[in-house]
Amino acid sequence: MLDKVWNFLATAPLGLYVHGHNVMFYKDDVPNVEVGVQVTGRFEPTGDVRCSVLPGGQIAVASHVGPVQELRRTHEVVRRWCSEHGHGLAGPRWEIYGDPDPKDGHFEVEVSWLLATA
Repeated sequence: MLDKVWNFLATAPLGLYVHGHNVMFYKDDVPNVEVGVQVTGRFEPTGDVRCSVLPGGQIAVASHVGPVQELRRTHEVVRRWCSEHGHGLAGPRWEIYGDPDPKDGHFEVEVSWLLATA
């Protein structure tokens, strides 16, 4: 799905993409997902590519450094921390991928979970 986004960005208006990172947005546990790339502003839909915004509010965040296959562990750490500190989870969560390390191909990934409002 990211191929469509990157193809769109190759012909996007100047300045829309300035070194943004890939984003996986999980809306729920089904999972209903959106994939995208961070951009500098809104844009009109083109084909299957739509403008989307991550939800606002308080979030719990952890950094994952290592193989993408182990990303689930970082999500588990965030959920456990929230539980231990009395924070409910709203459900939506996302991952923002940094650039891969050229030596080992590992990514630094920011894992975020939207907290439920009190």
